[in-house]
Amino acid sequence: MSSIQDSHFDLFHLPARFTLDLQALEDAYRTVQAQVHPDRFAAAGEAQKRVAMQWATRANEAYQTLRDPLKRATYLLSLRAIDVGAAENTAMEPAFLMQQMEWRERVEDAADARNVSELMALQGELREDERVRFERLAVLLDTGADQPAAEAVRQLMFLERLAGEIAHQIERLEH
Repeated sequence: MSSIQDSHFDLFHLPARFTLDLQALEDAYRTVQAQVHPDRFAAAGEAQKRVAMQWATRANEAYQTLRDPLKRATYLLSLRAIDVGAAENTAMEPAFLMQQMEWRERVEDAADARNVSELMALQGELREDERVRFERLAVLLDTGADQPAAEAVRQLMFLERLAGEIAHQIERLEH
């Protein structure tokens, strides 16, 4: 077993890249979990049980981070000492801001009109835009273009929030 302070990638013996083999991640996670699962330490002393629990918690946290593309990108940038700065750095390229305003207006209009099909269409459009942005983000991160990648992560965070708002509106109108 490696050190508990190792990176998430090191913990699972995976390359520190955005593009991951998700099956390899799943397999590595299961292997680590099997080694540190608290049930294996039921007869052990309290100190060993605590250590096993710390490792199990660490493995879960690492797995959840690497499994989620946006969390993985943010984490990878943090390993490179790049703070995405989503809270304080809201500067975005003008074309993206205009698109955001258009989408938000469409969400408001569709919600006001109780038009679930329009919200669902917008949700599909947003998912496609996210897919394209994630492909671009993979290239940026895997080629070391960290500052443009940080900007792309901030944009994807905006899109994730908007997708959540759309889902909330659909749920609200369907019930």
